[in-house]
Amino acid sequence: MTTEPALPDAAETGPADPATGSDEEQHFRSPVSFVRRGSRLQGRRQQAWDELSDRFVVDVPRDEADTSVHPGYVFDAAAEFGRTAPLVVEIGSGLGEAVAHAAEQNPDKDFLAVEVYLPGLAQTLQRIGQKGLTNIRVVQANAPEVLTSMLPAGSVAEVWVFFPDPWHKTRHHKRRLVKESFAELVARVLEPGGTWRLATDWSDYAVQMRDVLDASARFGNLHAGERAGEDSPLTRVRREGLENKAPEDDVDTLGGWAPRFEGRTLTSFENKAHEAGRLIFDLAYRRI
Repeated sequence: MTTEPALPDAAETGPADPATGSDEEQHFRSPVSFVRRGSRLQGRRQQAWDELSDRFVVDVPRDEADTSVHPGYVFDAAAEFGRTAPLVVEIGSGLGEAVAHAAEQNPDKDFLAVEVYLPGLAQTLQRIGQKGLTNIRVVQANAPEVLTSMLPAGSVAEVWVFFPDPWHKTRHHKRRLVKESFAELVARVLEPGGTWRLATDWSDYAVQMRDVLDASARFGNLHAGERAGEDSPLTRVRREGLENKAPEDDVDTLGGWAPRFEGRTLTSFENKAHEAGRLIFDLAYRRI
């Protein structure tokens, strides 16, 4: 989950990776999961990392960069958690609010938090320690590589992508995470009947998400046709001129928006979106 706004220079130039010396070449071969930010730890975050990382951080072998995953490495969830249970993977877990809450509420499931932002992972470790959780692991890694080779095919019950970086400028839309190639990777790791849950507070990205998944033969919308017309949040955004857009009388006849996922706690980031007057778009698709 994107919990902090992208810095202006990062939004212009893309994620910085000092290990490679060429972030455009290394990281924009395919979209990265979230904008890379600072990696220094201080205070309680450093303490949490020192005390808990050995147990809860998946130590993956690297390939070209410090957030890469060596293509020969495969995650063994049963060995890692010491049991066989449904695995939920959150891509871009941010500060860990959603995944820690879900793990606490669902002790019968295991959770893998994927994030490139080191302080966010440290904050997640803090939450793990505070709640005494045992059913979460975290990994600092670029999501496409996790989905391409690290996770075995058909090994995941649910994938969550909540509030990915919207990359607002048109010329940057190619950097958005949710696109056709990424959908294929998610389909690869999901078990048949598994669920991909998405959420965004930006209508144009919500439409892109819906278009990508509706066009995929690998997914079916769990709420096809629902919340269309006057009940659609997209219709409301257009009519009321939200998101700093001029009002337009354009009705969303397609719909397909899911109700808010009850398993997602109301995070500080989502609260900020509400305070700014933006609507939340939820989507849920089943792996066919």
